[in-house]
Amino acid sequence: MNERDAVLFVVDDDAAMRRSLAYLFDSAGWRVASFESAHDFLDRYDGSVPGCLVLDVRMPLMSGLELQQTLKDHGVHLPIIFLTGHGDLAMAVQAMKTGACDFLEKPCKDQVLLDAVTRAVQRSIKDCRISTQSHAAQSALAALTAREREVAELMAAGKPNKIIARELAISDKTVQVHRHNTMEKLGVHSAAEITQLLMAAKTGPSW
Repeated sequence: MNERDAVLFVVDDDAAMRRSLAYLFDSAGWRVASFESAHDFLDRYDGSVPGCLVLDVRMPLMSGLELQQTLKDHGVHLPIIFLTGHGDLAMAVQAMKTGACDFLEKPCKDQVLLDAVTRAVQRSIKDCRISTQSHAAQSALAALTAREREVAELMAAGKPNKIIARELAISDKTVQVHRHNTMEKLGVHSAAEITQLLMAAKTGPSW
C-alpha cells in the first residue's frame, strides 16, 4: 500500500472550486474523486482505499463539520483537510479537536495545500497498515481457546511454564500442550512474537 493507491476525495458545493481542486491534484499525480455534497460523498464512499478528504465547511443540508462528526461516529478514520472561505477560530478549533489534519482558508497557495494533502495521505496509509495488521492479529487470536489465550497472555508477560501452571492451577505438562497448540495456531516461534501479536490486536488508527 502506497501513495499511488490513495484517492483525494473533494467535497465542495462550488462546482468551479471542485474543478480547480481536481485539476490541481490531478496535475500533481493524485487520483481524485469529487462530490457536490456531504450526502453524495457518504452514498458513494466505501472506505476501501487510503487517502484524504478535502472538505468545505459551509454546505447545504450537511456542513463539513457535520460530515466530519458523522464519519467519526461511524469509526471512519479518513484524514480531513478543511478548506473554507468562511472559517473562524472557533470553527477551526472544533475541527481540529474532532481530528482534522489541517484547517486552511481560501484562497490557499497550491503548494501549501499539496503539502497538507501529502501529510494526510501518509497518515492514512500508516493507519490502513496498522488497521490491517490489527485485524489479522485479532483473527489469529480468535482461533485460540479461552485457556490458550490465557496461556498466550502469560507467555507474553514473560512467565515460565511453572509459574503459568501455578497461576492457572494446571499441570506443567498441560501448560506445555497449550503452549505448543498456541504457537502452532498463531504461526509463531517465540513468546516475543506472541507479544507482538497481542500488541497489534490492541492497536488502532492514530486518531
